[in-house]
Amino acid sequence: MALCEAVSCGSSLLWPRVLLFGDSITQFSFQQGGWGASLADKLVRKCDVLNRGFSGYNTRWAKIILPRLIRKGTSLDTPVAVTIFFGANDSALKDENPKQHVPLEEYVANLKSMVQYLKSVDVPESRLVLITPSPLCEAAWEQECLQQGCKLNRLNVVVGEYARACLQVAQDCGIDALDLWTLMQKDGQDFSSYLSDGLHLSPKGNEFLFTHLWPLIEKRVSSLPLLLPYWRDVAEAKPELSLLGDGDH
Repeated sequence: MALCEAVSCGSSLLWPRVLLFGDSITQFSFQQGGWGASLADKLVRKCDVLNRGFSGYNTRWAKIILPRLIRKGTSLDTPVAVTIFFGANDSALKDENPKQHVPLEEYVANLKSMVQYLKSVDVPESRLVLITPSPLCEAAWEQECLQQGCKLNRLNVVVGEYARACLQVAQDCGIDALDLWTLMQKDGQDFSSYLSDGLHLSPKGNEFLFTHLWPLIEKRVSSLPLLLPYWRDVAEAKPELSLLGDGDH
């Protein structure tokens, strides 16, 4: 006898989703101590946190693949929050890294295009969070470049231009933004400990990002219930009475 013939299967239990879209700093965020892993832990039994980070990608490529990652569906398929975190590769110097470099004006246009696409598939501005690129520690990143046989291919002052452009897009589109570039350098502090190699986040940097991002995510998910009842609340004699409902416990 099939399981559904033996007991009532109840309604399908659909998990809300939080989508993290970005480059390597998003892709690596599910590593131990990563900011994405911390989000997933914080939202366990409330949301699935989907990592859609693509190492080395810029907004030119991100704009192309976004429709392959999310399409218009039912309201239950629509993410409750989306982070868009690009700029570390777009801001690479054209002369030293032409493949990843994206001109500032195109970077702005690409971010706006992605926001407009998400709106077209019923993800409103209120669910979006733009994250600026983090600052670059040039001394450390130059050592990484030299080990790979190339010259320093990024400058922090240039990254700052992309960070400010990201903030302007957020303002123009009415979207929340996390200004990681400024926060990590607040009051002239040494930010090198936030970075593992001058570009990517260290454990301390991951913790910093999560701490500042969580309030922006929390307000988008605070009304979501814990899915399925706490174990002490499951009916002992007939557990299906507790477990085959709508999950809003």
